[in-house]
Amino acid sequence: MVNGVRAVEVPTRIVHGPGAIAELGELVRELGVTRPLLVTDKGVEAVGLAAKALEQLDNAVLFSDVYPNPDIELVARATAFYREQGCDGLVALGGGSSMDTAKSVGVEMAHGGSIKEYEYDHTPLSRRIPPLVAVPTTAGTGSEVTLWAVITDRERKLKFNVGGTPLIGAHVALVDPELMLGLPASVTAATGMDALSHAIECFTCAYHQPFNDAVALHATELVGTWLRAAVEDGSNLEARTQMAHAALLGGMAYGTESAGAAHAMSQSAGGVHDCPHGALTARVLGPVCEFNAPADPGRYARIARALGVDTAGLDPLEAALAGAREVDRLTEDVGIPTLEELGFSEDEIPLLARIAFEDPQTIGNPRDVDRAAYEEIWQSAFARGKP
Repeated sequence: MVNGVRAVEVPTRIVHGPGAIAELGELVRELGVTRPLLVTDKGVEAVGLAAKALEQLDNAVLFSDVYPNPDIELVARATAFYREQGCDGLVALGGGSSMDTAKSVGVEMAHGGSIKEYEYDHTPLSRRIPPLVAVPTTAGTGSEVTLWAVITDRERKLKFNVGGTPLIGAHVALVDPELMLGLPASVTAATGMDALSHAIECFTCAYHQPFNDAVALHATELVGTWLRAAVEDGSNLEARTQMAHAALLGGMAYGTESAGAAHAMSQSAGGVHDCPHGALTARVLGPVCEFNAPADPGRYARIARALGVDTAGLDPLEAALAGAREVDRLTEDVGIPTLEELGFSEDEIPLLARIAFEDPQTIGNPRDVDRAAYEEIWQSAFARGKP
């Protein structure tokens, strides 16, 4: 595009509300799919949600082998199963792992080869993936509306992005907060903080633009208002509904572009130790906000106000730093584990700083950040949560 000309593309139809799962079969049929592959994980299957989805689907095949932080091998296995079963469309049911796996199967089916060939900035996507309906069972990644899939490369010990184009987006996002009732508090907390990280990083990143700003700010307000309530009472349907909206809006805030240092850190570190992405991102989010605040205090001050911080009488930088402290407070209040509890140690800081600096999302950060700065941020993150 010509310099200074930007675009916003939202290829996904959004169907939402309590009980929306009853629309699944009709939505799949409207897409012309006659043999869908239902992509999910054993946990979702065990609590009966896969069976609930299969009741709505005609001639569907179940693939329930998805695990957290899906990798190249899992995607290849799911694609082979899709081919063997003669499927012609996808339903992703679960968290970001199931949705990223389904998107990646779609990429392999549309383009051939392995998903590793389509790492962002390698072979570009040129064809639309087969019809996909994404049904989240957590309120976090927003993958039901993002234009990305995140896949783990075990050999390189890192995660990589695929997409950045509407060609990978789900055709329909079906968001039913009733599917999230009873989700464990730890999962609610981690996924909710992931939604917040999308909103904050996309509002403050170097690529921000008005449409993304609007949904990012509202997502921030919703998390600040409702996450504690959702963690405290998993049966609170209003809290679940508002957090589902927050996750979706956080996903939309991404657009076709990038986030910033917090995602560069958590995404790269997630290839070192297998741990919940949302919890890891939460642990670095406050320190990153604190580091970035001097680069754009006005924007970070707006984040503070969206989180409910009283900024009256504070100058923009003071307000911005108060917002960073509120992110830390929320992280503690919802019980996010410390970095040590997530499996990391401080002697890994040089490695963690190097791979964060090499992650492409570093480029979107509002303040220039080099390896030394990443070491400083990691030190700050390890200090959080200590007595």
